[in-house]
Amino acid sequence: PEGLVDQWSPGPPSRLSPEQQADLAAIVEKGPDRTVDGVVRWRRVDLKRVIRGRFGVDYDTRYVGKLLHRLGFSHVSARPQHPAQDAHIVEAFKKTGRAR
Repeated sequence: PEGLVDQWSPGPPSRLSPEQQADLAAIVEKGPDRTVDGVVRWRRVDLKRVIRGRFGVDYDTRYVGKLLHRLGFSHVSARPQHPAQDAHIVEAFKKTGRAR
């Protein structure tokens, strides 16, 4: 019976058009403007606010992360460094191959 066959459901259509998604990707690539956006790097909460303000679409914060992943973005964070760290000492301390 055909009615009992499991089929994949694509779900509802995206509330952002492909053009709007491309605009969002450009906004993320460009990065925030500290004077306009009030932040120095994008967080999902900040992008949720931008999407609501520019496109009139209100997404959940979790879905903003899924949308960013679908657009090809991934979470990247800088490794913390101590302010008094000396680059010369760090290079000297790094493990290199064993001299033979």
